[in-house]
Amino acid sequence: MSAEEASQPSPGEQCRALVLTGYGGYDKVKLQVKPLGQPKLQPDEVLVRVKACGLNFAELMGRQGLYDALPPPPVILGMEGAGIIEAVGEEVKERKVGERVIVMRRNGMWQQFVVVDIKHVYPMPKSMSFEEGAALPISYLTAYLMLFRMTNITPGKSVLVHMAAGGVGTAATQLCQTVPDVTVFGTASSSKHDIITQNGVTHAIDYRTRDYVEEIRKISPKGVDIVLDPLGGADTQKGFSLLKPFGSLVIFGAANCVTGQKKSLMALVKVWYNQLSFNALKLMQTNKAVCGFHLSYLDDENISACMTSLLQLYAEGKFKPIIDSRFHFEEVTDAMRRMHERQNIGKVILLPEPKTQNDTTTSK
Repeated sequence: MSAEEASQPSPGEQCRALVLTGYGGYDKVKLQVKPLGQPKLQPDEVLVRVKACGLNFAELMGRQGLYDALPPPPVILGMEGAGIIEAVGEEVKERKVGERVIVMRRNGMWQQFVVVDIKHVYPMPKSMSFEEGAALPISYLTAYLMLFRMTNITPGKSVLVHMAAGGVGTAATQLCQTVPDVTVFGTASSSKHDIITQNGVTHAIDYRTRDYVEEIRKISPKGVDIVLDPLGGADTQKGFSLLKPFGSLVIFGAANCVTGQKKSLMALVKVWYNQLSFNALKLMQTNKAVCGFHLSYLDDENISACMTSLLQLYAEGKFKPIIDSRFHFEEVTDAMRRMHERQNIGKVILLPEPKTQNDTTTSK
C-alpha cells in the first residue's frame, strides 16, 4: 500500500504484537493478536501502521533480562520501525496522514500499530524502502554518534570494528567511507569476508581462527586510533591495548554476556572478571581515552539532530543499509536465532503483517 492509499484502521481491525512474557529462551517472545479499538491520541502524537521493524542485539539481551533500559515483562519489544501515518493529534502540523515515516521508541515497536510522540517520527526519503527505514535508526545512530561525536574521526585515522557484518558493524564501516583515507579493520567469520570487504572493510580478520590483536599489529605495529567495542570482558582490555596515543576506545555493548538462549551466570562472571579496570593516573600515563555509549540514555535533541544528518547522507547516496533477511512476526524465533548464532550480514527485519501461503521471500 502506498502512502497515498493509507486509510484509517477499519472497525474491528486486529493488532499483532510480539510480547516478552518473561525472561529466558526464544519461547518467551510470543505473538499476541488483539482488537485495535480506537486509539486515543494526545495532541502531539501520531498513529503509525508499522510495515517493518528492526531486530537488534539489545532485544536478545532484553529477553535474558540483561538490558536495563527495558521495562520488566510483560512488555512489547522493539525500538525502531517504519510505516505509514494513519492518524495525527490535533497539534501535529509537520506530518500528515499517509506519510511514510521512520519511528523510534525505547520499546514497543514490534506491533502492527503504534502510537508515538511526534518528536520520534522522521520523514522517509522517497527512495527509501520500509525495510531500509527500519534498519536505519539504532545501528546508524549508534555508529554515527560514536564516530563523529565521541571520537571525532578525521581523515587518515584507523578504526577497529568488531562484528563488522552486523547491523552496527556494517553501518560503522559505511560511515567511515564518508571520511577520506580511513582504514577499517573488521572482525567477522571468514565466510563473511567478501561482503564486508565490499562494504568498505580494509582488512578483514577471522576472529574465530586468528588472534585479531596479532593480525592488526602485523599490519599496523602502532595499533589503531579508534576501537568500537560491543563485546566487553577480555576484548575491552585487548581494545585498550591496541590504541595508539590519543586513541579512543568506545564501549557500547556486552555481547560476550550472551552465550546461549538463556542467561548464563558463568558468562556474566567471566565478562565481569575480565573487564577493563583502570584509574585516572593510568589514563594520563597512556594518553588514551575510554568512552561509554548507550543510545537509550541520550536526550531527544541529540538524537533528532543526528537523524537529520543521517537522512541527508542517505539522500546524497553516501550509505545504504544492508538487509540480511526478513521474517514475519510468526517467525521471530528464527529471526532471533539467526542473529544469536551470528549468521546475519547486515540487518534482520521483522514484518508485522501475517505471512501468506504464497510468501516465499521473507527469510534468507
